[in-house]
Amino acid sequence: MSLFLVQHGKNLSKDVDPEKGLSGEGKNEVQGIAALAGEHRISVSAIRHSGKKRARETAEIFAQFINPGGGVQEIKGLAPLDDVTKLGLKSDENLMLVGHLPFMEKLTSYLVTGSPDRFPVLKFQNGGIVCLDLDEETNSWFINWTVFPGMS
Repeated sequence: MSLFLVQHGKNLSKDVDPEKGLSGEGKNEVQGIAALAGEHRISVSAIRHSGKKRARETAEIFAQFINPGGGVQEIKGLAPLDDVTKLGLKSDENLMLVGHLPFMEKLTSYLVTGSPDRFPVLKFQNGGIVCLDLDEETNSWFINWTVFPGMS
């Protein structure tokens, strides 16, 4: 199983957009990373997001490039301050989760070290992907690769 964790793209300020949707720069960066994901044939059963506008928009851009079989779905449990230990993951499907800080950094720490309080083990960047893989022999997660805007 692979888990693709994405922090939403750069967003507009609350005075410009009360829902803090993606900025033009954020959309462009997410499209670039999503296109790269599509070129490398990243395959996920579904893309799940927190429901916040910036996460939904980011998820929808990724869906255009990687065409998840289960589509794009809003789920509970991905908000910035939600408890990462309560997120149920099935070990038989590749998923992409689109959310926020500090949740994404705490989730990565929890999966890799067993503790959400040992964070960050990796610093997220807006619009980037962190790929975690599950070692089925040891039932432990590890960071397999990352890609962030501006790496080219």
